Amino acid sequence: MGTTASAALAITMIAAVLLIIFGIRSLRLPNGKQRGFLMIACGIVFVVNVLIWTL
Repeated sequence: MGTTASAALAITMIAAVLLIIFGIRSLRLPNGKQRGFLMIACGIVFVVNVLIWTL
């Protein structure tokens, strides 16, 4: 895998972790339930996508 592809996967993993962290924080807000679940779902999709590309 080239350096550009590795960098893209690393950036995607950073984005996934941030989405999951802030999704959990958003779940704690009274009006942020839907946004929190969508952010967590998007983060999980990112992680699965990186796993597919690396295997």
